[in-house]
Order: sequence, then C-alpha cells, then structure tokens
Amino acid sequence: MTMIDLSVQAERLERAVKRARERSIIIPTLAQMKNPETIPAGIKARLANIGLWDLDPANLFRITWKNEPVPHGGGFGGVNYIELPSSLTGTQARIIALVGKWFPTGAHKVGAAFGCLVPRLVTGQFDPTTQKAVWPSTGNYCRGGAYDSALLACESIAILPEGMSQERFEWLKSVAGEVIATPGSESNVKEIFDKCWELRRSGQDLVIFNQFEEFGNYLWHYEITGHAFEEVLKNELRAGDRYRGAVFTTGSAGTIASGDYLKQLFPDSKIAASEALQCPTLLMNGFGAHRIEGIGDKHVPWIHNVKNTDMVMAIDDNAVVNVVRLFNEPEGHKYLLRKGVPEVIIAQLNLFGLSGIANLLSAIKFAKYYDLGENDIVLTVLTDSMQLYSSRLEEYRQMFGEFGETDAAEAYARDLTGQTTDYLLELSYMDRRRIHNLKYYTWVEQQGKTYEEICAQWDDPNYWTDVQRQAAEIDPLIEEFNARVGLLEN
Repeated sequence: MTMIDLSVQAERLERAVKRARERSIIIPTLAQMKNPETIPAGIKARLANIGLWDLDPANLFRITWKNEPVPHGGGFGGVNYIELPSSLTGTQARIIALVGKWFPTGAHKVGAAFGCLVPRLVTGQFDPTTQKAVWPSTGNYCRGGAYDSALLACESIAILPEGMSQERFEWLKSVAGEVIATPGSESNVKEIFDKCWELRRSGQDLVIFNQFEEFGNYLWHYEITGHAFEEVLKNELRAGDRYRGAVFTTGSAGTIASGDYLKQLFPDSKIAASEALQCPTLLMNGFGAHRIEGIGDKHVPWIHNVKNTDMVMAIDDNAVVNVVRLFNEPEGHKYLLRKGVPEVIIAQLNLFGLSGIANLLSAIKFAKYYDLGENDIVLTVLTDSMQLYSSRLEEYRQMFGEFGETDAAEAYARDLTGQTTDYLLELSYMDRRRIHNLKYYTWVEQQGKTYEEICAQWDDPNYWTDVQRQAAEIDPLIEEFNARVGLLEN
C-alpha cells in the first residue's frame, strides 16, 4: 500500500518545470536538509544576502534544523537545541529540546508543509500554473504552507480558526493569496475540515494539503527531525548516559514521527504523547477548548502511529499560561535568577512558544514518572517561539493583572518544577487499540478513508515502514526535477 503517491503526470510536470525555470527555483533534497554542508556553494553565497523570513526561493534551503541562529545572512552549523538545567526543571534528568525558531517563518512546520507539497510538485500532481494549494491548520502549518507556496510560485489559501494569535493573521495576510478564518480556536478542527469540503465542492482547481492526513508530514519529521535528534544524542550521550524517550504534544502528529525513528535506533526508548487537560482526547476520549496553540484538536490524526506510542498525558493550559509569564515577564526572570537558573538560560527562554512550554512540562512529568536521574536523557521539541505570541502576553496582563514576585514563585513551584504524575497513562496494548479506534469516527465516517486502510494501519506490520522507505524515492525525483529546470549548472 503506497501512502505518498509518486506517480508522474507528464504534462503538468512540464508546466511545473517551466514555472520553476522562470522563477529561478531550485528545490533542496531531504539529504541536503539533513546535511546542509552538501548544499551547492552558489546557493550558500546567495543566502548570505537574504533574511531568514524573506520570500526568496533560496530560503527553501533553510528548511533545516541547522541554520545559523541569526535573522539575516546566516550559514549553517550544527543542530539548534537547548539543554535545560535542573534548577529550571526540578528534575535531575537531562531534558534537551530542538529549537524551531530558526526556521523560516519561525516554526518547524514549514518543513512539514514542504514534505507535503514538494512530492506532488516534482511528480506533476500539483500544477503551480493552474491550481491553488490549500493549507488547513490551527496556525503554524498553514503559515509554513503559505510560505512554501510563495517560494515555489504557487497560489495558496490558508485556513485557520479565528481565535488564533493576532501575529499569525497579520503575517499570513502578506504571504497567502487568501486567508480564511473559521469559527472557534485551537481545538476547533472539525470546522476547518468542513471548510475544506466546502472548497472541494466549489469547483475551484485546488489541492488540499491536510496535515492531519498527509504522510508527507509524517515522513519529513521521521527523516529530518529524527535525524536531528540522532545528531543531538551523538553530541550529548556521555559514558554511562542513557536515552530514555521523547515527549511530544500532539497536534497533527507529524513531529511524533521522529519518535518512530529514534525507537528504531533505541528500541528500549519510549514515545510519549501529550495534550491539553482541557481537551484530553487521547487520555480520556475527551473534548473541549484550550489555550495551548499548536496542539490538541479533538481527534486522533490519521498519520499518528498509535501502536508505537507508549504513554499519553495531559497538561493544564493554566500551567502553560503561568509558565509563559514566568519565562517572559521581568519579575519571572528575577525570580528564576534567585532560584539558580543561569543567566544564559534565562536569556533563551523566549525560544519557548506555548506548545514548547507544554512540551517542557510534559518532559518533566515523564522524567518524574520514571524516576530519571542525571544520566538519563529526555528529548522534546520547541516548535516555535514567543516571537509569534507577544500579543498573548498583553492579553494575559489584561486578564490577570501584573505579574509580580508572588506570581513568579507560585508558577515556579506549582506549574513548572511542581509538575506531578497525575493525568498520565502508560499505555497497554488495549489502551493503544482504544486510541487507534477513535480514528474511525473522524477519518472513515467523516473524511472518506476506508475501513480496509484503518485496519491496515494496525494490522499490517509494514504499513509505517513502507511510508518511511519512500524518502529514498523522493530525493531522486527532486534531483531529476532540478536537472530539467537546468539552473544548478548556471
């Protein structure tokens, strides 16, 4: 069963090649995203004069975890990550997080969108001269999709809930061809799906890249984010250290695919999935609204390999709000300094967006549950940074008042270092089966998937590895496309 269709449509492919030649577009391979040192010297020279967020096709080559952490003209280095000290986490475990801020758009979702669009573009399944790319999301994915579309000379439509951050909408208006706001906020994904069906019936020539079902999302994270984690472990594993597991808040369930990559390297390691306590779908078959932008969407994504997930947990969104303020308010910084958190770490706390803070709290929960110590490593991800949520800070001030020393002490003791092991479940076989079965109601009953495929996701031992192997097929298609465009020789 082929998950990512790589069949070639010759006429459309020719038009895509012509468009790329006209717009000076060269597409990076997955191998170059993993190892940017292999990027041609001419492209590196071009990037020296380009801002990280600029709408320049050369920035496709900055879809990597290895960008130099500067806003303009940066080159490439090692993987961007941060290790959090025990003075901040309240646990002796080594918690290490990949940093997503230094991707174009300020979030790693630009990579997931690339993984969905590019295979269709280089096979001719998507025609940039006639079709529109539709990006349904609760925020960062549709931002990444609109950005990738602009770099690849494609028209785009971004769909996201009206309650998402002001920063998302303001930026999207300057990049996407059309921005559609649907009712609700973070967990209102059904409304997004409904809008997609409305667009399908509209008669427009468009392709919908739904991150919750697109295996390009899964594959990009398996291949690129998984490899980045592997490099971090090669750097950080000391004599006597042990990698214990990776913790991910689940939105589209793309990033958690990197856990599949890691578990193949470290079979004894764990994969933990986290969500908002106010919307505990995996934990309790629950539902509701919450404030942790980027996670928890009242369904189980089609691309979530539930059978490989070892634990689910829930984080109170009130804790996330309080830690956001602790990490970003002056009194919070003063208190953290008094608690022994190094200044160099405090200066980097703006690398944590809302889902990143939820990931940190989840990693602390994980470490406490397994009684992890100073030789144990836990991995997680900072999808984006506070750069995308400054308006939320002002909203919190208006809602809750100024953030003082007492507030900082409470947030530190209760919400950060005081994370407990409640609202956590180590999954049995039947627990996993229960969560997987929830896919039926969204994907088979509502979104047109088949009974046979939902069964295959669970029963076929090759289902997920077949997707993973498709990475080896995609790079040759990209290389052939670039060769036909003919710009690499110039």
